[in-house]
Amino acid sequence: MLDKINAIEARYNEINQLIEQNVDDYSKTNELMKERSDIEEIVEKGREYKASLQQLEEAKELAGGTDREMADLAEMEIEELKPRIETLEKEIRSLLIPKDPRDSKNVIVEIRAGTGGDEAALFAADLFRMYTHYAEARRWHIEILSENEIGVGGYKEISFMVKGKGAYSRLKFESGTHRVQRVPVTESQGRIHTSAVTVAVLAEVEDFDIQIPETDIRIEVYKSAGAGGQNVQKNSTAVRLIHIPTGMVITCQDERSQLQNKTRAMSILRARLYDMEQQKRQEELDSTRRAMIGSGDRSEKIRTYNYPQSRVTDHRINVSSFNLAGVMNGDLDIFIDELILRDEAERLAVSSEN
Repeated sequence: MLDKINAIEARYNEINQLIEQNVDDYSKTNELMKERSDIEEIVEKGREYKASLQQLEEAKELAGGTDREMADLAEMEIEELKPRIETLEKEIRSLLIPKDPRDSKNVIVEIRAGTGGDEAALFAADLFRMYTHYAEARRWHIEILSENEIGVGGYKEISFMVKGKGAYSRLKFESGTHRVQRVPVTESQGRIHTSAVTVAVLAEVEDFDIQIPETDIRIEVYKSAGAGGQNVQKNSTAVRLIHIPTGMVITCQDERSQLQNKTRAMSILRARLYDMEQQKRQEELDSTRRAMIGSGDRSEKIRTYNYPQSRVTDHRINVSSFNLAGVMNGDLDIFIDELILRDEAERLAVSSEN
Protein backbone atom coordinates (compact mmCIF):
# COMPACT_ATOMS: atom_id res chain seq x y z
CA MET A 1 0.00 0.00 0.00
CA LEU A 2 2.94 2.34 0.67
CA ASP A 3 4.06 1.97 -2.94
CA LYS A 4 0.61 3.09 -4.14
CA ILE A 5 0.58 6.01 -1.70
CA ASN A 6 4.04 7.16 -2.82
CA ALA A 7 3.10 6.87 -6.50
CA ILE A 8 -0.07 8.92 -5.98
CA GLU A 9 1.83 11.54 -3.95
CA ALA A 10 4.43 11.81 -6.72
CA ARG A 11 1.64 12.38 -9.26
CA TYR A 12 0.07 14.97 -6.93
CA ASN A 13 3.34 16.93 -6.79
CA GLU A 14 3.69 16.65 -10.57
CA ILE A 15 0.15 18.00 -11.05
CA ASN A 16 0.95 21.03 -8.88
CA GLN A 17 3.94 21.79 -11.10
CA LEU A 18 1.89 21.34 -14.27
CA ILE A 19 -0.80 23.70 -12.98
CA GLU A 20 1.83 26.41 -12.49
CA GLN A 21 3.20 25.77 -15.99
CA ASN A 22 -0.24 25.87 -17.66
CA VAL A 23 -1.75 28.79 -15.75
CA ASP A 24 -2.82 30.49 -19.01
CA ASP A 25 -4.48 27.35 -20.41
CA TYR A 26 -7.86 27.32 -18.65
CA SER A 27 -9.02 23.99 -20.11
CA LYS A 28 -5.80 22.17 -19.20
CA THR A 29 -5.65 23.77 -15.76
CA ASN A 30 -9.27 22.84 -15.04
CA GLU A 31 -8.58 19.23 -16.04
CA LEU A 32 -5.47 19.08 -13.83
CA MET A 33 -7.29 20.64 -10.86
CA LYS A 34 -10.04 18.02 -11.14
CA GLU A 35 -7.44 15.23 -11.14
CA ARG A 36 -5.72 16.81 -8.13
CA SER A 37 -9.03 17.06 -6.29
CA ASP A 38 -9.68 13.36 -6.94
CA ILE A 39 -6.45 12.27 -5.22
CA GLU A 40 -6.00 15.02 -2.64
CA GLU A 41 -7.63 13.12 0.23
CA ILE A 42 -5.51 10.03 -0.46
CA VAL A 43 -2.35 12.19 -0.36
CA GLU A 44 -3.37 13.81 2.94
CA LYS A 45 -4.26 10.49 4.57
CA GLY A 46 -1.11 8.93 3.12
CA ARG A 47 1.13 11.59 4.64
CA GLU A 48 -0.57 11.15 8.01
CA TYR A 49 -0.17 7.36 7.69
CA LYS A 50 3.56 7.59 6.87
CA ALA A 51 4.16 10.05 9.72
CA SER A 52 2.38 7.67 12.14
CA LEU A 53 4.49 4.74 10.94
CA GLN A 54 7.63 6.80 11.51
CA GLN A 55 6.45 7.73 15.01
CA LEU A 56 5.74 4.06 15.72
CA GLU A 57 9.28 3.04 14.72
CA GLU A 58 10.79 5.77 16.90
CA ALA A 59 8.58 4.76 19.85
CA LYS A 60 9.63 1.10 19.46
CA GLU A 61 13.30 2.11 19.62
CA LEU A 62 12.70 4.11 22.79
CA ALA A 63 10.68 1.25 24.31
CA GLY A 64 13.71 -1.02 23.92
CA GLY A 65 16.07 1.41 25.61
CA THR A 66 17.53 1.37 29.10
CA ASP A 67 15.70 4.49 30.35
CA ARG A 68 12.70 2.91 32.07
CA GLU A 69 10.67 6.12 32.29
CA MET A 70 11.17 6.87 28.58
CA ALA A 71 10.40 3.24 27.74
CA ASP A 72 7.07 3.40 29.63
CA LEU A 73 6.11 6.61 27.81
CA ALA A 74 7.06 4.99 24.50
CA GLU A 75 4.88 1.94 25.27
CA MET A 76 1.93 4.26 25.92
CA GLU A 77 2.55 6.02 22.61
CA ILE A 78 2.71 2.68 20.80
CA GLU A 79 -0.68 1.70 22.21
CA GLU A 80 -2.12 4.98 20.96
CA LEU A 81 -0.50 4.76 17.52
CA LYS A 82 -1.55 1.21 16.65
CA PRO A 83 -5.34 1.83 16.45
CA ARG A 84 -4.73 5.15 14.65
CA ILE A 85 -2.60 3.38 12.03
CA GLU A 86 -5.22 0.62 11.61
CA THR A 87 -7.95 3.24 11.08
CA LEU A 88 -5.82 5.11 8.55
CA GLU A 89 -5.10 1.87 6.67
CA LYS A 90 -8.82 1.13 6.36
CA GLU A 91 -9.60 4.68 5.21
CA ILE A 92 -6.79 4.65 2.64
CA ARG A 93 -7.79 1.22 1.29
CA SER A 94 -11.31 2.55 0.84
CA LEU A 95 -10.00 5.64 -0.97
CA LEU A 96 -7.82 3.47 -3.23
CA ILE A 97 -10.86 1.56 -4.52
CA PRO A 98 -11.28 2.34 -8.24
CA LYS A 99 -14.02 4.96 -8.55
CA ASP A 100 -16.97 4.65 -10.91
CA PRO A 101 -16.40 7.60 -13.28
CA ARG A 102 -20.16 8.11 -13.43
CA ASP A 103 -20.56 8.67 -9.67
CA SER A 104 -20.33 12.46 -9.97
CA LYS A 105 -22.86 12.62 -12.81
CA ASN A 106 -26.44 13.80 -12.69
CA VAL A 107 -29.04 11.07 -13.11
CA ILE A 108 -31.90 10.18 -15.42
CA VAL A 109 -34.42 7.93 -13.66
CA GLU A 110 -37.04 6.04 -15.66
CA ILE A 111 -39.94 4.39 -13.81
CA ARG A 112 -42.28 2.06 -15.72
CA ALA A 113 -45.37 0.21 -14.54
CA GLY A 114 -45.03 -3.53 -15.12
CA THR A 115 -47.40 -6.36 -14.25
CA GLY A 116 -50.43 -5.28 -12.25
CA GLY A 117 -52.35 -2.82 -14.44
CA ASP A 118 -53.59 0.31 -12.67
CA GLU A 119 -52.14 -0.85 -9.35
CA ALA A 120 -48.66 -1.00 -10.89
CA ALA A 121 -49.16 2.50 -12.33
CA LEU A 122 -50.20 3.80 -8.91
CA PHE A 123 -47.12 2.25 -7.34
CA ALA A 124 -44.97 3.87 -10.06
CA ALA A 125 -46.33 7.19 -8.81
CA ASP A 126 -45.54 6.17 -5.22
CA LEU A 127 -41.94 5.42 -6.18
CA PHE A 128 -41.65 8.75 -7.98
CA ARG A 129 -42.78 10.52 -4.79
CA MET A 130 -40.35 8.40 -2.76
CA TYR A 131 -37.40 9.46 -4.91
CA THR A 132 -38.62 13.07 -4.89
CA HIS A 133 -38.56 13.08 -1.07
CA TYR A 134 -35.12 11.44 -1.04
CA ALA A 135 -33.77 14.05 -3.46
CA GLU A 136 -35.30 16.94 -1.50
CA ALA A 137 -33.68 15.70 1.72
CA ARG A 138 -30.29 15.81 -0.02
CA ARG A 139 -31.05 19.16 -1.67
CA TRP A 140 -30.94 17.67 -5.15
CA HIS A 141 -33.06 19.18 -7.89
CA ILE A 142 -35.66 17.13 -9.81
CA GLU A 143 -36.81 17.92 -13.34
CA ILE A 144 -39.50 15.86 -15.10
CA LEU A 145 -38.44 14.87 -18.63
CA SER A 146 -41.53 12.97 -19.79
CA GLU A 147 -44.59 11.38 -18.22
CA ASN A 148 -47.47 9.16 -19.29
CA GLU A 149 -50.24 9.45 -16.70
CA ILE A 150 -53.34 7.33 -16.25
CA GLY A 151 -56.68 8.66 -15.06
CA VAL A 152 -56.47 7.33 -11.50
CA GLY A 153 -53.32 9.26 -10.60
CA GLY A 154 -50.65 6.78 -11.60
CA TYR A 155 -48.00 6.62 -14.30
CA LYS A 156 -47.54 4.12 -17.07
CA GLU A 157 -44.08 5.62 -17.16
CA ILE A 158 -42.25 8.72 -15.98
CA SER A 159 -38.71 9.93 -16.65
CA PHE A 160 -37.00 12.62 -14.61
CA MET A 161 -33.58 14.15 -14.10
CA VAL A 162 -31.95 14.35 -10.67
CA LYS A 163 -29.26 17.02 -10.40
CA GLY A 164 -26.95 17.16 -7.40
CA LYS A 165 -23.64 16.09 -5.93
CA GLY A 166 -23.36 12.32 -5.68
CA ALA A 167 -26.78 11.64 -7.22
CA TYR A 168 -25.62 8.73 -9.39
CA SER A 169 -23.32 7.30 -6.71
CA ARG A 170 -26.36 6.64 -4.49
CA LEU A 171 -29.30 6.20 -6.85
CA LYS A 172 -27.52 3.72 -9.16
CA PHE A 173 -28.47 0.91 -6.77
CA GLU A 174 -32.18 1.53 -7.44
CA SER A 175 -32.08 -0.05 -10.91
CA GLY A 176 -34.20 -3.18 -11.16
CA THR A 177 -37.69 -4.50 -10.45
CA HIS A 178 -39.55 -3.18 -7.40
CA ARG A 179 -42.40 -5.43 -6.25
CA VAL A 180 -45.36 -4.25 -4.17
CA GLN A 181 -47.76 -6.41 -2.16
CA ARG A 182 -50.92 -4.64 -0.97
CA VAL A 183 -54.70 -4.46 -1.25
CA PRO A 184 -55.56 -2.19 -4.20
CA VAL A 185 -58.10 0.58 -3.58
CA THR A 186 -60.27 -1.02 -6.27
CA GLU A 187 -60.24 -4.44 -4.55
CA SER A 188 -63.62 -5.01 -2.87
CA GLN A 189 -62.76 -8.44 -1.43
CA GLY A 190 -59.71 -7.21 0.50
CA ARG A 191 -57.32 -9.52 -1.35
CA ILE A 192 -53.62 -8.73 -1.53
CA HIS A 193 -52.29 -8.20 -5.05
CA THR A 194 -48.68 -8.32 -6.21
CA SER A 195 -47.58 -5.78 -8.80
CA ALA A 196 -44.23 -4.80 -10.24
CA VAL A 197 -42.54 -1.62 -11.41
CA THR A 198 -39.17 -1.35 -13.14
CA VAL A 199 -36.69 1.43 -12.37
CA ALA A 200 -33.77 2.34 -14.62
CA VAL A 201 -31.09 4.71 -13.33
CA LEU A 202 -28.87 6.22 -16.02
CA ALA A 203 -25.92 8.56 -15.61
CA GLU A 204 -26.32 11.76 -17.62
CA VAL A 205 -24.01 11.64 -20.62
CA GLU A 206 -22.35 14.62 -22.24
CA ASP A 207 -22.14 15.02 -26.02
CA PHE A 208 -18.46 14.07 -26.02
CA ASP A 209 -19.00 10.89 -24.00
CA ILE A 210 -20.82 9.09 -26.79
CA GLN A 211 -21.26 10.04 -30.43
CA ILE A 212 -24.45 9.07 -32.31
CA PRO A 213 -24.39 9.32 -36.13
CA GLU A 214 -27.33 11.27 -37.55
CA THR A 215 -28.00 8.37 -39.94
CA ASP A 216 -28.82 6.19 -36.87
CA ILE A 217 -31.71 8.44 -35.83
CA ARG A 218 -35.22 9.02 -37.18
CA ILE A 219 -37.18 11.92 -35.69
CA GLU A 220 -40.97 12.30 -35.76
CA VAL A 221 -42.88 15.32 -34.45
CA TYR A 222 -46.49 15.56 -33.28
CA LYS A 223 -48.77 17.71 -31.16
CA SER A 224 -48.35 17.40 -27.40
CA ALA A 225 -51.27 15.99 -25.45
CA GLY A 226 -52.57 18.74 -23.16
CA ALA A 227 -55.10 18.91 -20.38
CA GLY A 228 -57.48 20.93 -22.51
CA GLY A 229 -58.23 24.62 -23.01
CA GLN A 230 -55.20 26.87 -23.16
CA ASN A 231 -52.84 24.02 -22.30
CA VAL A 232 -53.32 22.22 -25.62
CA GLN A 233 -50.34 22.74 -27.92
CA LYS A 234 -51.45 24.07 -31.32
CA ASN A 235 -48.04 23.37 -32.88
CA SER A 236 -46.20 20.07 -33.30
CA THR A 237 -43.69 20.43 -30.48
CA ALA A 238 -43.59 16.85 -29.16
CA VAL A 239 -40.74 14.67 -30.42
CA ARG A 240 -40.50 10.93 -30.96
CA LEU A 241 -36.91 9.81 -31.51
CA ILE A 242 -36.17 6.35 -32.94
CA HIS A 243 -32.66 4.90 -32.69
CA ILE A 244 -32.56 2.65 -35.76
CA PRO A 245 -29.75 0.21 -34.75
CA THR A 246 -31.41 -0.74 -31.43
CA GLY A 247 -35.06 0.10 -32.15
CA MET A 248 -35.09 2.25 -29.02
CA VAL A 249 -37.90 4.85 -28.93
CA ILE A 250 -37.81 8.00 -26.79
CA THR A 251 -40.65 10.52 -26.60
CA CYS A 252 -40.50 13.98 -25.06
CA GLN A 253 -43.36 16.48 -24.96
CA ASP A 254 -43.00 18.40 -21.69
CA GLU A 255 -40.91 21.25 -23.09
CA ARG A 256 -42.43 24.21 -24.94
CA SER A 257 -40.44 23.92 -28.16
CA GLN A 258 -39.61 21.16 -30.59
CA LEU A 259 -35.89 21.91 -30.21
CA GLN A 260 -36.04 21.59 -26.41
CA ASN A 261 -37.87 18.28 -26.65
CA LYS A 262 -35.37 16.99 -29.22
CA THR A 263 -32.50 17.98 -26.92
CA ARG A 264 -34.15 16.14 -24.01
CA ALA A 265 -34.75 13.04 -26.12
CA MET A 266 -31.13 13.00 -27.31
CA SER A 267 -29.92 13.31 -23.72
CA ILE A 268 -31.99 10.28 -22.69
CA LEU A 269 -30.82 8.29 -25.74
CA ARG A 270 -27.16 9.00 -25.02
CA ALA A 271 -27.63 7.96 -21.37
CA ARG A 272 -29.35 4.70 -22.37
CA LEU A 273 -26.71 3.78 -24.95
CA TYR A 274 -23.91 4.63 -22.54
CA ASP A 275 -25.59 2.54 -19.86
CA MET A 276 -25.89 -0.41 -22.27
CA GLU A 277 -22.18 -0.18 -23.08
CA GLN A 278 -21.23 0.06 -19.40
CA GLN A 279 -23.36 -2.98 -18.57
CA LYS A 280 -21.72 -4.92 -21.38
CA ARG A 281 -18.25 -4.09 -20.06
CA GLN A 282 -19.35 -4.88 -16.52
CA GLU A 283 -20.53 -8.33 -17.54
CA GLU A 284 -17.22 -9.05 -19.25
CA LEU A 285 -14.91 -7.69 -16.53
CA ASP A 286 -16.67 -8.23 -13.22
CA SER A 287 -19.09 -11.17 -13.27
CA THR A 288 -18.18 -12.29 -9.73
CA ARG A 289 -18.99 -8.97 -8.15
CA ARG A 290 -22.21 -8.57 -10.13
CA ALA A 291 -23.39 -11.96 -8.89
CA MET A 292 -22.92 -10.86 -5.29
CA ILE A 293 -24.38 -7.36 -5.35
CA GLY A 294 -26.88 -7.93 -8.15
CA SER A 295 -26.55 -7.09 -11.77
CA GLY A 296 -29.04 -4.22 -11.77
CA ASP A 297 -30.69 -5.98 -14.69
CA ARG A 298 -34.11 -4.54 -15.42
CA SER A 299 -35.75 -7.95 -14.91
CA GLU A 300 -34.13 -8.57 -11.54
CA LYS A 301 -36.32 -8.27 -8.44
CA ILE A 302 -34.36 -6.09 -6.05
CA ARG A 303 -36.87 -4.97 -3.44
CA THR A 304 -40.32 -5.91 -2.11
CA TYR A 305 -42.69 -3.46 -0.42
CA ASN A 306 -45.15 -5.44 1.74
CA TYR A 307 -47.89 -3.09 2.94
CA PRO A 308 -49.86 -5.49 5.22
CA GLN A 309 -46.67 -6.18 7.21
CA SER A 310 -45.27 -2.63 6.83
CA ARG A 311 -42.05 -4.27 5.65
CA VAL A 312 -39.60 -3.37 2.90
CA THR A 313 -36.98 -5.99 2.00
CA ASP A 314 -33.95 -5.53 -0.23
CA HIS A 315 -33.23 -9.00 -1.61
CA ARG A 316 -29.66 -8.25 -2.71
CA ILE A 317 -28.41 -7.67 0.82
CA ASN A 318 -31.21 -9.39 2.80
CA VAL A 319 -31.96 -6.23 4.75
CA SER A 320 -35.51 -5.36 5.88
CA SER A 321 -37.10 -2.25 7.33
CA PHE A 322 -40.41 -2.38 9.18
CA ASN A 323 -40.90 1.35 8.67
CA LEU A 324 -42.59 1.21 5.27
CA ALA A 325 -44.12 4.67 5.71
CA GLY A 326 -40.67 6.13 6.35
CA VAL A 327 -39.17 4.38 3.33
CA MET A 328 -41.95 5.64 1.05
CA ASN A 329 -41.25 9.10 2.46
CA GLY A 330 -37.67 8.87 1.19
CA ASP A 331 -35.86 7.11 4.04
CA LEU A 332 -33.76 4.87 1.76
CA ASP A 333 -30.35 5.12 3.39
CA ILE A 334 -30.82 1.90 5.39
CA PHE A 335 -30.56 0.08 2.05
CA ILE A 336 -28.31 2.38 0.04
CA ASP A 337 -25.64 2.68 2.76
CA GLU A 338 -25.38 -1.10 3.06
CA LEU A 339 -25.30 -1.55 -0.73
CA ILE A 340 -22.45 0.96 -0.97
CA LEU A 341 -20.49 -0.88 1.75
CA ARG A 342 -20.94 -4.23 -0.01
CA ASP A 343 -20.05 -2.69 -3.35
CA GLU A 344 -16.87 -1.09 -1.96
CA ALA A 345 -15.82 -4.33 -0.26
CA GLU A 346 -16.15 -6.25 -3.51
CA ARG A 347 -14.32 -3.61 -5.55
CA LEU A 348 -11.55 -3.51 -2.95
CA ALA A 349 -11.21 -7.31 -3.17
CA VAL A 350 -10.99 -7.15 -6.96
CA SER A 351 -8.48 -4.27 -6.73
CA SER A 352 -6.31 -6.22 -4.26
CA GLU A 353 -6.24 -9.23 -6.57
CA ASN A 354 -4.99 -7.01 -9.39
